[in-house]
Amino acid sequence: MRMLVRLVFGLFVLKAAVASPRFSRQVDLDTYDSVNYDMDLDNINLETQDNYDYEEGLTIDDPQIEIGTLAPPDYNYPEPEESLETQTDVEEEEEEEELPLKPQLVPQGSGGSGVLMGPDTQKGMPTCLLCTCLGGSVYCDDLKLDSVPPLPKDTTHFYARYNRITKINKSDFASMNKLKRIDLTANEITSVDDRAFMGLPELEELVIRENHIPQLPALPETMTLIDASNNDIGSKGIHREAFKDMTGLLYLYITDNHIDYIPVPLPDSLRSLHLQRNNIQMMHEDTFCNLKDFNYIRNALEDIRLDGNPINLSRTPQAYICLPRIPIGDLI
Repeated sequence: MRMLVRLVFGLFVLKAAVASPRFSRQVDLDTYDSVNYDMDLDNINLETQDNYDYEEGLTIDDPQIEIGTLAPPDYNYPEPEESLETQTDVEEEEEEEELPLKPQLVPQGSGGSGVLMGPDTQKGMPTCLLCTCLGGSVYCDDLKLDSVPPLPKDTTHFYARYNRITKINKSDFASMNKLKRIDLTANEITSVDDRAFMGLPELEELVIRENHIPQLPALPETMTLIDASNNDIGSKGIHREAFKDMTGLLYLYITDNHIDYIPVPLPDSLRSLHLQRNNIQMMHEDTFCNLKDFNYIRNALEDIRLDGNPINLSRTPQAYICLPRIPIGDLI
């Protein structure tokens, strides 16, 4: 029994010892929180009072100060130094800009000196400034020219329509080895040197309509188109057998002139022959066909114009048997 009492007493003492620090600690924490809470309330009351006093000092008329962020001061940052390579490149570019442009010479043309933009014309300026040069084509239309201007050597097509050119000299197209087409429509040409076009190995098309040319000049065998309409070409204005060797001739237009015969022989390549409004009064039966060979057919010549001439086509019916179409003209 005594042992039991001691055991119970020991347990009670142990329990009391364990519980005692926790209680003391809890009391300390509660006391600390209470003191801090009181101090926080005092601080809060003081701040509130300060704010209230500051706001009380303001009136309606007093401007309110806005507190913002100040802009950063301007700083002059030092520019990075250029490398030696960059400075050298800039200096070279400046030197290149300061150098004067060197004119490039255009190859010498017919009678010209080969200066910038083509040879100088009689008007004192280069051909390609006076005219328009596009590739190998030179356009000098309606510029009141009284002569053929010097052309760049590589000219392939030359147009000088509606000007006042009066004469074609042999030197006008000298050494123009690439020239293929010449168009001198509507000028005042009254004279053409007979061999003015014979030195042109590539010439294919010549248009000299609406001038006052009395005689058709000699032309190279390379011709494919000849238009000498509206001129003053008479009965002796075309060379004998002028077109015989032009094996590539396709179009021959000699309308509105004064010729009185069809200029035979005509090459088999010819497709179109316009001789209207001339003075042709008769035609031989072998003008187009071969009376010795009735099997001969001229298939290419499909367009023959003889209207406006004093000729009766019905008088020579054998002259058309080799043609695909009968010529246009009077049949009565």
